Amino acid sequence: MALSVAGTFIPQQEVSLDFTQGLSPGLAYFLQTMQIFDLFHSVWFFLLMLLLFLNLVVCSINRWPLSWKKFRSDPIAAADDEGLFRELPENRVLWTSREMEEVSKKMEMLLRRKFRRVVKAASGSDRVILSGERGRYSRFAVYVVHLSVLILILGALIGAFWGWEGYVNIGEGEKADNVDLQGGRGTMPLPFAIRCDRFVVEFYDNGAPKTYRSDLTILRDDEAIYQGPLLVNHPISLEGLRIYQASYGLSPDIRASLTLSRGGEPPQKFSLGEGENFELPGGEGIVQLVSLEENLMQMGPAAKLLMRSGGKAKPFWVFQHIDRIREMNPGITEQVPMLNPARFHPYVFSLNGLEERYYTGLQVRRDPGAPLAGVAAVLMILGLAGTFFTSHRRVWIMVQRGGEKTKVGFASRSNKHPAVLQREVRRLMEQLRADMETEST
Repeated sequence: MALSVAGTFIPQQEVSLDFTQGLSPGLAYFLQTMQIFDLFHSVWFFLLMLLLFLNLVVCSINRWPLSWKKFRSDPIAAADDEGLFRELPENRVLWTSREMEEVSKKMEMLLRRKFRRVVKAASGSDRVILSGERGRYSRFAVYVVHLSVLILILGALIGAFWGWEGYVNIGEGEKADNVDLQGGRGTMPLPFAIRCDRFVVEFYDNGAPKTYRSDLTILRDDEAIYQGPLLVNHPISLEGLRIYQASYGLSPDIRASLTLSRGGEPPQKFSLGEGENFELPGGEGIVQLVSLEENLMQMGPAAKLLMRSGGKAKPFWVFQHIDRIREMNPGITEQVPMLNPARFHPYVFSLNGLEERYYTGLQVRRDPGAPLAGVAAVLMILGLAGTFFTSHRRVWIMVQRGGEKTKVGFASRSNKHPAVLQREVRRLMEQLRADMETEST
């Protein structure tokens, strides 16, 4: 329990890198050596799970014979062995003038309405004992809980030793067929390729991400075997793998959206990434995008272009907010030709903006122990429901002829919820009073 709590509050795996920077080198090395930053895959955690496994097995084996004995016990014999009718309180005894056989039949009918297992046995010629029993199998509910924990531990161990978890970042329009394994343990090839067709992110007014999703196509031999959206907390399951939407970010390959104008001709729009180039419409030269700046000299986004013509290469900058720059600095484009977007007459360049592309961060997991965890969850719910909401209840009724009257005694036993059983016994007695004339002694 202490390790689980520690693993919840102490950053684990890759997240712990920032945490360790605030520690002294000696302490950080000690904690890493003790596997504190990867507790759920540490030797300590596996040893503790093994001890818990053995403890549950030993406890279950130790308690099983007694539970089985009580389950198989004869209720009539148990009444005699425990002496349930030796000293009954007055509020558990009724007297009636009806015959013993008539009363025993009536009580048997009442018991069968409320209890699933009813046993009747004569003890001599003047006494009949009836037993009603319900919830016998509730005694085994705790073993179902134990079994669910054992299966859960097995599933966790199988997943830890034979499963893996990896991450991959895929830009829009790109695809990947391998992932980087957790903990820097290399890469793992995938049985298919994942392509990100589109990434969509919505933000709140304060800039925090509201929701994001990836439109994916999964390919095998360039043929789509799956196509659809991937949402947070809605993983895709395919061929034993589960794909999760884990993160997102801006792709480093930002592109520039440019417009080229020439006299009265219609403007031409194009997009360039760093290192890419295009030829001028008139064949006068080739323009290459050298670099992009999001805020060059506090004057906003800018693209550095290189004009190659006639064996010469001349660089110049194109600013997105060139009109505002000219207003604040009159004559700057004439004084500094590198800042003049119309430097190469008759062409005029303008920067529309920077095209930021997102990448989607995917988590791919293979957990062969997951089916066992599902089985364990179902068993645990059933076991806990049986443990807390059901009980093994027994009611014994002794019908005995005593002189001219018939004595009816009531006894009961319950391993849980005794108040519920007492109410049931009182109802039986009230029903008997309503059907027969009684008088107290």
